[in-house]
Amino acid sequence: MAEDILINVTPQETRVAVVENGVVQELHIERTATRGLVGNIYMGRVARVLPGMQSAFIEVGMERAAFLHVADIWEERTNGDAPKPIERILSEGQPLMVQVIKDPIGTKGARLSTQISIAGRLLVYLPHDPHIGISQRIEDETERKSLREKLAQQLPAEEKGGFIIRTMAESASEAELAADIHYLRRLWQDILARAATAGAPSLLYQDLSLAQRVLRDLASEQTGRILVDSRENFGKLQAFAQDYVQTVAAKLEHYGGERPLFDLHNVEAEIEKALARRVDLKSGGYLILDQTEAMTTVDVNTGGFVGVRNFDDTIFKTNLEAAQAIARQLRLRNLGGIIIVDFIDMENEAHRGAVLTEFGKALAKDRTRMTVSGFTQLGLVEMTRKRTRESLAHVLCEPCPTCSGRGEVKTARTACYEILREILREARQFRDAREFRILGSQSVIDLFLEEESQALAMLGDFIGKPISLQVESTYMQEQYDIVLT
Repeated sequence: MAEDILINVTPQETRVAVVENGVVQELHIERTATRGLVGNIYMGRVARVLPGMQSAFIEVGMERAAFLHVADIWEERTNGDAPKPIERILSEGQPLMVQVIKDPIGTKGARLSTQISIAGRLLVYLPHDPHIGISQRIEDETERKSLREKLAQQLPAEEKGGFIIRTMAESASEAELAADIHYLRRLWQDILARAATAGAPSLLYQDLSLAQRVLRDLASEQTGRILVDSRENFGKLQAFAQDYVQTVAAKLEHYGGERPLFDLHNVEAEIEKALARRVDLKSGGYLILDQTEAMTTVDVNTGGFVGVRNFDDTIFKTNLEAAQAIARQLRLRNLGGIIIVDFIDMENEAHRGAVLTEFGKALAKDRTRMTVSGFTQLGLVEMTRKRTRESLAHVLCEPCPTCSGRGEVKTARTACYEILREILREARQFRDAREFRILGSQSVIDLFLEEESQALAMLGDFIGKPISLQVESTYMQEQYDIVLT
């Protein structure tokens, strides 16, 4: 099936949607202010060596020094020898070429490696490692052997580096492989030339932008059109495609219509739906998706679907439709890690097998590596999906300041009773206080003035001090303060 790729570019962010038969299948977002550093290559300077941790801090020009562990120093791990202690490899002030393998998080600096890898369209180049590897998604042994031989024929005699064959190389011609090798070797030579003259710290190579990575990684023979709504970026992508992915260049089109590109293809509405917890199915059933720190759970429900002969068939039809919808939601929301799917219980073994087969077919469209187990004794389907980037919800949203991400808030009555207990504690501790003033949200103060007025009056009599109320319009329902005067 033909896929269209829509690229929406603004100074603040780039958004990419993959649309198949009018339905959005994938969403990618990269913001200028938070663009990742993974893949960037720097000429760094060793700031501090920590023998006790077998690690070092490297200055690469960021706000915080980056972190390098001895296990990530490639040059000292050849021929199966045990790595030398880091204090015998590095010294303070030493210049060192490094690549970011993990972005800075919170107070932690970026994680570095000296094993450089540069991704191309079909191959990943490893300048320091003579190893030849193949993507695990290419499972056929005959195909794997053929690709190894095809690659070996294209490598120049003087080649000292290695390559990893990417999934997209499965149907590549010898000419395409040769072009990718030439591009990657030329890029590496450019990096070496910059490193020879650059001071430390300095940036030697920045990974491609999202729009460029789309042309390199997502565009394929199945791609119909690639629409770009920015004339300036359309020109840049045309030049990039002509130089690097010529097969894609003819598919690029500039969209200059009055109506926004994402509105025209209903992508904005799909983004809103992809942030919702509930996903409605056409039959009347629905999914509930919950993303937690440990895993993602998907619950399937029949809802209002009663459209077939008996209840078993209703369950079967709902689960078949859910299998397709879940596979799409995993791609759309970019959910990774452990995923547990709770299909509606099916007694019929043939129905269970058919649902699992349908689920497998739907997941086969996904570019991300995953593993799927069959039904467990509890009737759950366990699977894992590789985390390639942050989920859509983590990119666009943050935990609710009211509930701190719980999805629930305490009732006004619960807050009232907490306040009553707190006043009693403080009355015993601060006996000199003349008055207690409650600062709370409108709903909590209203409850004290109405249903809980008697409880408040009884507490005032018990502690022998007046209690006043004050509404704070900025307070959330759980938030309150008790002021002693």
